[in-house]
Amino acid sequence: MIDVTEQKQRVAVIGGGISGLAAAFYLQQEAKEKKLPLEIVLIESSHRLGGKIQTVRKENFIIERGPNSFIDNNSSMAKLVKDLGIEDQLIRSEAGQTYITVNEKLYPVPAGSILGIPTKLSSFLASDIVSWSGKVRATCDLWFPRSRVQEDQPLGKFIRRRFGKETVENIIEPLLLGISAGDIEQLSLQATFPELIEMEKEYRSLMTGMKKALSETSHDDSKSIEERSFQTFINGLETLIEALEGRLIDTTILKSVKVESIAKAAHQVTLSLNNKTSIAADAVILATPHLITQKMFAKQGLLQNLQDIPLATVATVSMAFPIEAMDESFNGSGFTVARNSDFSITSCSWIHRKWPAFVPEGYALLEVYVGRSGDEAIVDLSDGEIEKIVLQDLNRVTPLKGSPLFTVVSRWKEAMPQYTVGHTQRVELVKQELYKHFPTMKLVGSSYEGTSLPNCVDQARSAVDELLIKLFE
Repeated sequence: MIDVTEQKQRVAVIGGGISGLAAAFYLQQEAKEKKLPLEIVLIESSHRLGGKIQTVRKENFIIERGPNSFIDNNSSMAKLVKDLGIEDQLIRSEAGQTYITVNEKLYPVPAGSILGIPTKLSSFLASDIVSWSGKVRATCDLWFPRSRVQEDQPLGKFIRRRFGKETVENIIEPLLLGISAGDIEQLSLQATFPELIEMEKEYRSLMTGMKKALSETSHDDSKSIEERSFQTFINGLETLIEALEGRLIDTTILKSVKVESIAKAAHQVTLSLNNKTSIAADAVILATPHLITQKMFAKQGLLQNLQDIPLATVATVSMAFPIEAMDESFNGSGFTVARNSDFSITSCSWIHRKWPAFVPEGYALLEVYVGRSGDEAIVDLSDGEIEKIVLQDLNRVTPLKGSPLFTVVSRWKEAMPQYTVGHTQRVELVKQELYKHFPTMKLVGSSYEGTSLPNCVDQARSAVDELLIKLFE
């Protein structure tokens, strides 16, 4: 057993994805700035750090296996990037028209749509993506009363009440869910888009509320670019992981080591590892996927409610082509697919237009997502079969000439947490249960309070602040 260093408090961070890395970094930073007697150990079960963030640098192409960018609404990523000293490597996506595929036809997203909700009525009414009866039904949002439902409800039920079936299926659902693979009829309104609840309370109409929010953002020059553009790094998102790992000079990092169980031991906890050793710690930040976290407490029978958070399976398919293989008539930067369309793909980004720095001159790179909640069988097919299906779907929308130069298929099996109705309450009960038995433990990560990279960083920072108060109060 590794003993706790005399006079120092040891904090173990379990999980080396973005949540765990951010937690370890901020623990190290706080210890240095405030001269805290702290010892930090980061434990990761795989041979590498970064979790779902995986960048492939192949033949001068930058290919992301997992997430490829982020929107920094709360400036949490801006702070982390500044602390790491890599601001000069940040790049923003090029502006481009997004389309939605409905019944094999591409429609441009109406100008002024935010999360699919119209803010420019003239653009929405001029669009052909929704019938005139659907448009009339959608504008009822301007007069409909506020919802009387107090408890959590499905996201689909809430927005369909305001805008009607057709507008939700053809515009709002594809843009709201994007690549999340979720089922709008199962997802929690409270956990996924709580801002819509507040907007309805304040303005009654979501169209009015979105227009007001857009107007306020447009007048704040310091935030408008940050809040409305995607960002990444010129050499790919794994730049962030490499910078974090490089800065963890005062942190002990254990790779290919798995925590099998956690138990109380006097005033500390004991982490039993798969290499037949153990670590004693004063506090723990659990940054592992929720089902893995739950298994660590199997002997105590704790955190059983974590099993009620479902997981979806998806795959990303990146394809490189000569630029002349592209359909010249398509002027967009990508498209999403309405669920009511008969397609296996859910979205496609023209990376060479969104992120030109990722692709050599004279070439094109497409990033396609397949798989969604309730429709995941395609992910189990071979790479060749997936490539064939993807090409068939793409050719129905934007014809391609020839075969790809190469294809990179990345499978994410049971990797996308789904925030179904009641999620916020379940997570709160789980955290209360954990605190009761282990008051110096914190849960962070995409399973709990947001799946985006900034959400994960925010959770890590909050957990660090709360733990240090507990340890040194």
